[in-house]
Amino acid sequence: MTKFIGTGVALITPFKSDLSIDFDALERLVEHNIENGTEYLVISGTTGESVTVTSEEKKALIKFIAKVNKGRLPLVLGIGGNNTSAIIEEIKTTDLSDISAILSVSPYYSKPTQEGIYQHFKAVAEVSPLPIILYNVPGRTSSNMLPETTIRLANDFENIIAVKEAGNNVHQYLELLRTKPDDFLILSGDDDLALGVALAGGSGVISVIGQALPKEFTEMIRLGIAGKAKEAYEIHFKLMPITGLIFSENNPAGIKAVLEALNISNSHVRLPLVEATDKLKNDIKLALAELAKS
Repeated sequence: MTKFIGTGVALITPFKSDLSIDFDALERLVEHNIENGTEYLVISGTTGESVTVTSEEKKALIKFIAKVNKGRLPLVLGIGGNNTSAIIEEIKTTDLSDISAILSVSPYYSKPTQEGIYQHFKAVAEVSPLPIILYNVPGRTSSNMLPETTIRLANDFENIIAVKEAGNNVHQYLELLRTKPDDFLILSGDDDLALGVALAGGSGVISVIGQALPKEFTEMIRLGIAGKAKEAYEIHFKLMPITGLIFSENNPAGIKAVLEALNISNSHVRLPLVEATDKLKNDIKLALAELAKS
């Protein structure tokens, strides 16, 4: 449980100009996060463009990141979707020897009822050899996993240990914090709300901007968990402009533009996503310059 308190980052998948995976950039990104305080790494999440990464590429990403990481940080792997039987099969056939937990998104597109969501995760929990972090992101799935469904799952399955809540809904966060079992983790999936969630009793965040600015972001979250609001908000206010910019067009185009400006990777994305506009790239460079002065 303590492995996932603090800041996890949803790693991008860097691409070369021919859109093959840029493993050199990925190594720089992993080392950048390990060296600057990130608590754990998330592979093949939404920010990793998981829907346009092939199954063979996904295996290669897992193997490569585990090799670079060398056991230094816990690794979380995204295995989710709207085909329950396919998810079960992927869990059964994936080499999970280097993985500490599975991040599983609530079923998208199909728009199941709350009972359907419960039965989906029940089936997943019953076959998973690893702890499961639920992932609720209604803006992408078109289906909101309500707090009562999350808490029902938390109470019924010991290996469902946390939820990454990304509904951008303060009331829903507070309801989860109010009703959760003592040992269940509420993780923010909204970078802009992460500090408030931590101060209210949350256990941390799975962040997008954190992978670019891990030193600042992890310190902010640690201060928030410790209840040091004044110090934490000083960092939060400095990060607000860049955090807002990365989501202004699409994710991960925004964070890839930041990482390009930091000379860690480039800004290539796979269709149907397109790169950040020149205007956004310029705005990001200006925001990073201002942040460096503060």
